[in-house]
Amino acid sequence: MGQLISGPVTLKDTKCCQNGRFSVAASSMQGWRVRMEDSFTCFLNLPDDPSAAYFAIFDGHGGTSVPEYAALHLHTAITSLPEYAKGNVEKALRLGFLSLDSEMRTRFSHQHTMSSTKADHHPGLSLRDIRGSVSSGNASATVGGTINCNRSSTLSSSIGDVGGSTCIVLLVRDGHIYCANCGDSRAVISSLGVAEAFSTDHKPSLPRERSRILAAGGWISGGNRVNGNLALSRALGDFTFKRNPQLSPVDQIISPEPEVTCRDTRPEEDEFIVMGCDGIWDVLTDQEVVSFVRSRLAAGSPPDSVCEELMMHCLAPTCHANGLGCDNMTVLLICLLNGSSYAEFRQRCLRPCPAGVAADILGPRMPSR
Repeated sequence: MGQLISGPVTLKDTKCCQNGRFSVAASSMQGWRVRMEDSFTCFLNLPDDPSAAYFAIFDGHGGTSVPEYAALHLHTAITSLPEYAKGNVEKALRLGFLSLDSEMRTRFSHQHTMSSTKADHHPGLSLRDIRGSVSSGNASATVGGTINCNRSSTLSSSIGDVGGSTCIVLLVRDGHIYCANCGDSRAVISSLGVAEAFSTDHKPSLPRERSRILAAGGWISGGNRVNGNLALSRALGDFTFKRNPQLSPVDQIISPEPEVTCRDTRPEEDEFIVMGCDGIWDVLTDQEVVSFVRSRLAAGSPPDSVCEELMMHCLAPTCHANGLGCDNMTVLLICLLNGSSYAEFRQRCLRPCPAGVAADILGPRMPSR
């Protein structure tokens, strides 16, 4: 658990944007942590592909350099790939994450002081190398439906201390919803009020994650922390855990490879998507979040208010020893208008939920590809 302060910072950084397809709100709150390390990005129309929408949350740890840089550049790393132009979005998402991670390693290495050790230096990989390794602040809103939240800071001078970041991306294109997840942030869709998870949290307790960590020379402590430090097993950055030159990027102790899922849109059933960092999901289940959000949208609360209320609901009243409710929090709420008015969208949220509004069940998880 990170360092905490004597009282929570509840000032919220909230932004909204809307077009004919989506009504989106994003909000962040520092909470009990010493500093805010989350970032988020939303494009209702991607600059390089106006037909696609892009939403991302970056939950940083050990500094803000990685989440800030990724928030600004990951979408370009994805859409600039030939795989994306050819329509292979899933492969482009995987390669985009790996390419950006390599780019950040090179960038931050160049900023490393002369006192850095040889072990800290690791040259960036070429895109050819990356392809071979893939397995088959202040917020500002700009015209055009773009939201970006990153907090300016001095980049760390050492490749070893730039920290890292989880990353979860949703990309909506051609009737498909693609999710790329690296870490323990999460995305959940409400389908007729039932929660359906897009992603699986990458924790060292998972057998496949544990196997990779141990094979790479890492170890897992009793509290399920990698090398006694990180409580997750995949992330961007964290280059201290990616130093084995004999292993590919995806086989390092901490892997930057995302798991990618794809799901067809279901306009008659799909209502909204909630994306959030683990500060939300450590406190509430998927279904609890969906039921919380749906009931308030149905009652007429605007998306931005719902985001803020959800974070306050998850915030711990005191600083408990287990840390639940004491983390930075970021929520992204994507209301799926599908060409309808917001009033019509609200009516859809009033429909009876097959599982019951107060049900605490988990919807089916989509298989990774």
